[in-house]
Amino acid sequence: MRLILLGPPGAGKGTQAQRIVEKHGIPQLSTGDMLRAAVTAGTDVGKRAKAVMDAGKLVSDEIVIAIVSERIDAPDCANGFILDGFPRTLVQADATEAMLSGKGLDLSAVVEIRVDDDILADRIAGRYTCGNCGAGYHDENLKPKVEGVCDKCGSTHFKRRPDDNRETVRTRLQAYYKETSPLIGYYHCKGKLHSVDGMGEIDAVTAEIEAILARA
Repeated sequence: MRLILLGPPGAGKGTQAQRIVEKHGIPQLSTGDMLRAAVTAGTDVGKRAKAVMDAGKLVSDEIVIAIVSERIDAPDCANGFILDGFPRTLVQADATEAMLSGKGLDLSAVVEIRVDDDILADRIAGRYTCGNCGAGYHDENLKPKVEGVCDKCGSTHFKRRPDDNRETVRTRLQAYYKETSPLIGYYHCKGKLHSVDGMGEIDAVTAEIEAILARA
């Protein structure tokens, strides 16, 4: 099962990805995490990425694709994976398709989580994470079972991202619609796109996604 989750900031991709990970036992692959791991491990592509970053430049799509390619060859990806935050552009999507094809692989599904932009501000402003294990919560929609205590690790230390506020939402949405939303049409034309209503209860969204995965 090889998946991509699409949706603007605050759509709930992280929450749903974690549920898929727990149920299906496939890893969630973040390009940021993969990049740091490759640099730390000192792989050939990691060394290339480090040289670029040390020079204060942005890592090219070619290097990122190489890092993704290297990562999905790992044993824990044998049964599939979820791509988190990648691809972001049509160029990256084409490169990802070519890379997977070269391995004899294909995407199982691309799931778009649709939301109302006007509600995103409340979602984003209300979310926070455990400062110890990174588990995600929300002031209204996903509170810890015991107030002030993380459900997963028992920590009482929580934090919020400084850019999780209403003032930054519009800027982030503009970037998403400019760069990433064209992927919706791209994957629709390939017959891979499935859309779910992200405005429902979290469990309802999960059920919609699981129904899609059952058919994928």
